[in-house]
Amino acid sequence: MSTAPQRLPDGPYDCVWASPGRVNLIGEHTDYNDGYVLPFALPHLTVAGARRLAAPEWRIASEQTGETVTFTADEKVEGWAAYAAGIVWALREAGHDVPGAELTVASDVPFGAGLSSSAALECAVMACLLDLAGADVPLADRPRLAQRAENAYVGAPTGIMDQSASTLCRAGHALFLDCRSLATEQVPFDLAAQGLAILVVDSKAPHEHVSGEYAARRRSCEQAAKILDVPALRDIGAGGLDAALARLDDEVMRRRVRHVVTEDQRVLDTVDALRAGDARAVGPLLTASHASMRDDYEITVPEVDTAVAAALAAGAHGARMTGGGFGGCVLALVDAERCAEVEAAVRGAFADAGFAPPDAFAVTPAEGTHRIGG
Repeated sequence: MSTAPQRLPDGPYDCVWASPGRVNLIGEHTDYNDGYVLPFALPHLTVAGARRLAAPEWRIASEQTGETVTFTADEKVEGWAAYAAGIVWALREAGHDVPGAELTVASDVPFGAGLSSSAALECAVMACLLDLAGADVPLADRPRLAQRAENAYVGAPTGIMDQSASTLCRAGHALFLDCRSLATEQVPFDLAAQGLAILVVDSKAPHEHVSGEYAARRRSCEQAAKILDVPALRDIGAGGLDAALARLDDEVMRRRVRHVVTEDQRVLDTVDALRAGDARAVGPLLTASHASMRDDYEITVPEVDTAVAAALAAGAHGARMTGGGFGGCVLALVDAERCAEVEAAVRGAFADAGFAPPDAFAVTPAEGTHRIGG
């Protein structure tokens, strides 16, 4: 798979911005529970070029689909362009004077793989529109605006992790994000220095955030927090888990709570390991995270379970599904010289199971939203 963004048509553009997809190293479904996450940015980018229009309308063209969608502030947009229209809406709702614009976008962030292609589109479009408007919106404030676009306009009940990662990540680091306070820490994540690599396997199983299953998980967590009389499941903490579970009668709800609380602790343990320069210690935490998503949160599918099992059998230090679930990608922490061996093992397991061939690629932590032209 290419790690260079698809080329935009020749301009002229008033500005060109790029935003990356992301891999979440660990911390799944913790973000909307006010918990902790640890994503890093991919080298895969969505690039947006923008030109100011005199008319109060927006026109966005996709190099991937070949479509051009035009809309005004009064129109509701559906489909992929809703993510761009949602940004216009959210900026206007926040009081920003958003100029009319013609945008062209190109991307090599895999769509539907759980690598946050939607957030990459949102953040690149937002950067262009703010640039055209001359608006000084701090980077730290942009993820909340992009999340509002996805939640209230598109209708996807996602947390703030994806937009934060796409905007704020730095090369060579993972982003430790407290989803309640929005405090961040750039945690060094130099795998090459330790002879390691992250292998990402795109299972090709469909992945979709706007789904009844995702929303059901979120409702279950909110209901449990209400029963337990805490602001969010994050407030239980690992030390209070047993007492909390004893207060819940519903077995499904107990499993959901157990995943969120233990996953928060795994994020904290992973950050401690990375601060200490011991990336190999992260492996068992990744594997435990996958087991929790499979058994307690019930969001994995046979393809991702097969990829995890095959990677571990081939010598990966740890492996887990990454993303919202029900498809998408797996990441494996491997010795750098064994990437090809682990990839071959996963491909063989997929062939044996009768699954479509997966994509696989090694990644290094890349830079968040940045201006590249115009």
